[in-house]
Amino acid sequence: MRQSAVMTFVFDNTYARLPERFYARVAPARVREPRLVKVNYALAELLGVDPAQLDSPEGAQIFSGNVVPEKAASIALAYAGHQFGGFVPQLGDGRAILLGETVGVDGKRRDIQLKGSGPTPFSRNGDGRAALGPVLREYIVSEAMAALGIPTTRTLAAVSTGEPVYREEVLPGAVLTRVAASHIRVGTFEYFGARRDLEALASLTNYALARHHARATDNGDDVAQSALKLFDRVLEAQASLVARWLGVGFVHGVMNTDNTSISGETIDYGPCAFLDEYDPEKKFSSIDHGGRYAFANQPRIAQWNLARFAETLLPLISERQDEAVRLATERLERFPVVFEAHYTAVMRAKLGLLPHAELPETDENDRALVADLLTRMASSAVDYTVFFRELCAAAEDPSADARVAALFAEPQTFHAWGESWRHRMRDDSITAAERANAMRQANPAFIPRNHRVEQAIAAAMSGDFEPFETMLRVLSRPYDDQPEFAHLAIPPRPEERVRATFCGT
Repeated sequence: MRQSAVMTFVFDNTYARLPERFYARVAPARVREPRLVKVNYALAELLGVDPAQLDSPEGAQIFSGNVVPEKAASIALAYAGHQFGGFVPQLGDGRAILLGETVGVDGKRRDIQLKGSGPTPFSRNGDGRAALGPVLREYIVSEAMAALGIPTTRTLAAVSTGEPVYREEVLPGAVLTRVAASHIRVGTFEYFGARRDLEALASLTNYALARHHARATDNGDDVAQSALKLFDRVLEAQASLVARWLGVGFVHGVMNTDNTSISGETIDYGPCAFLDEYDPEKKFSSIDHGGRYAFANQPRIAQWNLARFAETLLPLISERQDEAVRLATERLERFPVVFEAHYTAVMRAKLGLLPHAELPETDENDRALVADLLTRMASSAVDYTVFFRELCAAAEDPSADARVAALFAEPQTFHAWGESWRHRMRDDSITAAERANAMRQANPAFIPRNHRVEQAIAAAMSGDFEPFETMLRVLSRPYDDQPEFAHLAIPPRPEERVRATFCGT
């Protein structure tokens, strides 16, 4: 294995200390002409690494996989997964290699992974490569999600390889360096569950609980208690995550169980996209023919994925299957309530409403207010992001109602709802200016507009990376108005709308 002479990362590879059936040891494939496209300076500093050291010819060698840092794990992880509802017993990292784990200046442990770094034993006849376009898409969208405050994997670097990859057409190759709290997925548990490897399931459960939910661990816990604690916390994390997705209009596109992270982060930015006009049935993925992963289906799919997770834990929960099923089902059936609590909080913040614990009926009334609004927005195909950002101004100055109402096919559609909204706001002890300022921190001015992402990728493919750089700068401050970049907040014209996205594999 080709190792770097400079200690760029300080690795402490706990996952690689698990039994070897959890992964395969593999070296990245060499590439012909690695060139840095972008190094994420802010993330490098968070990881405790000198960005200037990474933004160098040696950095290009490391991020391309040509040189492996000292003490790297260099492993491909094993996992299975339900893909569009069908179970595949072996998937694994077919084009990704985990370099290792490092502890950042904030004390948090993170994985550093090369994506597109060549074939592994899990490649299933794939080439293990990545094309430049999907790499840039993941860089833009993952960093935008981080700036929006949504749990997500992040991108440390992107490198072009100087080599072609072959898809429907010949495309320039690239490697993305992904940073994650971990790469443990529901599919990781399914891999060992399908093999009835209870020893591995118990080890993985204890490892995941200690790594992601250390405060929940107790040395006196048996494996059943650990399994139930882990399930409770993963359920909570997934409910919160999907509620936040809906808050910004994000459509993951391929919510398979192998894309469901135990850490509660958004992972695997393939055919993802953001809503322009509000449509609860909106889907973008070119392979999601039935709309399984459409926008409004995401909470239901999250619960379905959690049911698959629970199935893997049943042998750990109890030797009696009926007892294990009862305990797991009790917890799984909490998901709608937990999700609704998170979603209600997200939408209250977007509408500038305060919760009232002393008025229990407020929750139900607020949910009805949100549902009524979304029905009205769908009927007029109102742009999701623009509406909520404009509503911030209306919260401060009722004269702005006319501007908001103009977004609807019939202005009265908004005004009828607006009366109920203003009546509800009278329950809150907060000034109009305070409410509007709080709303502006819940309603972004900028999201990664699908057509703008495509334009940035197209420009980069022609050698012009300025649109890509501009998007990253603007999206790093999504809640600021940034009038000099106002054009990036404008919805697409009908002919500019992106109607289908692709996973890039």
